[in-house]
Amino acid sequence: MTQRIVLTGANGFVGQAVSRLLLARGDAVTGIVRRPGTVVDGVQAWLLDSDDFGEIETRWPDALRCDTVIHLAARVHVMRDRAIDPLAAYRETNVAGTLRVARAARRAGARRFVFVSSIKAVGESSAGREPISELVPPAPIDPYGISKLEAERALTEFGSRSGLEVTIVRPPLVYGPGVRANFLQLMNAIAKGVPLPLGAVQARRSMVYVDNLADALVHCATDRRAAGTLFHVTDGHDLSVVELARMLGWQLHVPARFISIPPQLLRLAGRVTGRSAQIARLLDELRVDSSHITEVLGWRAPYTVEQGLLETAAWYRATH
Repeated sequence: MTQRIVLTGANGFVGQAVSRLLLARGDAVTGIVRRPGTVVDGVQAWLLDSDDFGEIETRWPDALRCDTVIHLAARVHVMRDRAIDPLAAYRETNVAGTLRVARAARRAGARRFVFVSSIKAVGESSAGREPISELVPPAPIDPYGISKLEAERALTEFGSRSGLEVTIVRPPLVYGPGVRANFLQLMNAIAKGVPLPLGAVQARRSMVYVDNLADALVHCATDRRAAGTLFHVTDGHDLSVVELARMLGWQLHVPARFISIPPQLLRLAGRVTGRSAQIARLLDELRVDSSHITEVLGWRAPYTVEQGLLETAAWYRATH
């Protein structure tokens, strides 16, 4: 059954993958974006140029009715954040802005709201324990994670009052063609033959290929069993950073090179250079349990890690 779906962040890395999948299903997709000409062909663009979805409740077109909203837009990690109060800035976009979209969506007839949160709403590490499931008490430590958890709780409360079905998805690191930030930096280093000081790092971290995440989000938007649920979504196969680098090197046709430096020395270097958070993301284990979405929806990742990395490397070779 086709649906009318509104997608925030439709022109983004994940948003474009979700758009393509929805269009392939035959759904009518409207993307809320700030710039024209940035959505996938076939998506109806709604240009909303206000910050943090301000005025969305009054500017929502009367003719735009929808069944579901998938909310991807967010204030994500800002390197060298210059905000006077970073937590307040994250809250304005990720909490207040999200609630504005939810209220507007409900008035437009939406019965379901799929909120893309983050595993950082729970924490940064699974060291010393089992992979993080949906039952683990959240303990976010940075403004981004705190704002995502607050948004989850505010949406759940709004849903209970309004009747809006809220479904929350927490992905870990998302990769695929078009990836940016640390993953792209790792690929750049491997492609240039730069020795990586990671030979002694054994910690494993969960990831999710962008098309796997898109598939899970479409299931959450269209399966009645997803109403009112919280899901962690991963590829289902965790790699150490060494395994990841070796697989990327093989796909890039460049052998990954390593130097073995004790993790404690890398942490010390992180403290000295002010990059403790970046170093921790390489050294700390962050394994995520995504079995709940399989149990509830029967969902399984349609692509393996190997397939995801192959597509990512092919994109990199074609564009760099």
